[in-house]
Amino acid sequence: MSTKRKNQGDVGVAEPKARAKPKLERPRLYKVLLHNDDYTPMEFVVLILKEVFNKSDSDATAIMLHAHTHGMAVAGVYTFEIAETKVQQTMALASKAAFPLLCTMEPEEIAQ
Repeated sequence: MSTKRKNQGDVGVAEPKARAKPKLERPRLYKVLLHNDDYTPMEFVVLILKEVFNKSDSDATAIMLHAHTHGMAVAGVYTFEIAETKVQQTMALASKAAFPLLCTMEPEEIAQ
C-alpha cells in the first residue's frame, strides 16, 4: 500500500457525459370485443361486463344492447396483457356457464 497522498488539486474530476434519454412510446392498446349470439342471455352478458370489466349497471346494459343490435361491442380498451386477461376471464366464465359467448381482442387503430 502506498503511503503517498495526492493533493486535492491532483485529483481529476471528469464531467459526466450527457446521456441520450431513450424515447419511450406509449404501449399499443387493444379493444376487447363481445360478439352477439342467439344463445347467451342478456343478463349474463351484463353480469360479465360488471364483474370482469368493472362497468356500472347502465354502462353494462348499454354495451350489451349495442352488441345485441350491431353484432359486437367494445367492452373496453386496454394494454395487451390486460386485454388478454379480460378475454380469458370472460371465456372461462362463459364456458363454465355453458354459454357460447365469444370474446376477442384486436389492436386499436392508431390515430394519425
